[in-house]
Amino acid sequence: MEADLSGFNIDAPRWDQSTFLGRVKHFFNITDPRTIFVSEQELDWAKEEVEKSRRGLVPPGTQVERLLYAKKLYDSAFHPDTGEKMNLIGRMSFQVPGGMVITGFMMQFYRTMPAVIFWQWVNQSFNALVNYTNRNAASPTSVRQMALSYFTATTTAVATAVSMNMWTKRAPPLVGRWVPFAAVAAANCVNIPMMRQQELIQGICVKDKDQNELGCSRRAAAVGITQVVISRITMAAPGMILLPVVMERLERLHLMKKVRVLHAPLQVLLCGCFLLFMVPVACGLFPQECKLPVSYLEPDLQDTIKAKSGEQVLFAYFNKGL
Repeated sequence: MEADLSGFNIDAPRWDQSTFLGRVKHFFNITDPRTIFVSEQELDWAKEEVEKSRRGLVPPGTQVERLLYAKKLYDSAFHPDTGEKMNLIGRMSFQVPGGMVITGFMMQFYRTMPAVIFWQWVNQSFNALVNYTNRNAASPTSVRQMALSYFTATTTAVATAVSMNMWTKRAPPLVGRWVPFAAVAAANCVNIPMMRQQELIQGICVKDKDQNELGCSRRAAAVGITQVVISRITMAAPGMILLPVVMERLERLHLMKKVRVLHAPLQVLLCGCFLLFMVPVACGLFPQECKLPVSYLEPDLQDTIKAKSGEQVLFAYFNKGL
């Protein structure tokens, strides 16, 4: 489809980001697992196309579909703050293939202590990389902070899983299957705030609707990080809560008792089915660009904004990260 692209804004969302359904459609688009197989050359082409479109240098006759595809690849692989290419494992488009394997094995091998410790460590290593990759890049994170966050989250996850395994030894088997989710939820409440502690200490950069910087707000950082924690727990919850119930019933079947070797691959596959839908749903729970009333920000920041802009600026905006 050829069209007049003189007024085309490649950064304008294709779907209404003020609605939950619009955000889900947006994240279905950019978390598409197929994008992880796109070559580096094609990703670089996508970035070049997006940058040319932003500068108004789109050649005549360019198809809209071509630009939209370039933007999809760009959003899936490049950081929204810095424009730098993100590492493959840390991208949200890798959440389905990476998460399904790790989650599937966490829920399959939950009975023995070495397996619990190993898979919780693998999961927190994966989460730490994802959290760092999708942070708000306006707030730099030191190597020391990353190491402390990683150690704390891993310790929390392992301690939660080990202690709950011990407490649930006499409980019904299904209760034991839910231990990995409890560990994951507890670790998320530690890992994400620790990884992004610099934002909580120094504040996150907030802007007006025209993208003019207003200052840094710790309250805005707390709101954004809380929303990310809720999203991550929501992302894992359906699969890690419902799948144990499904597997508990399936494993009673005569066929499943005969082919125990298929239990782990089946759990991995079913985890992938849950994550395929839950990644965009969880990412879409809250707008990526948060909007807060200026009256909610710190008093000193409110005074600074009023001194610069009077009463004209009513809302502050910031990228909460993923």
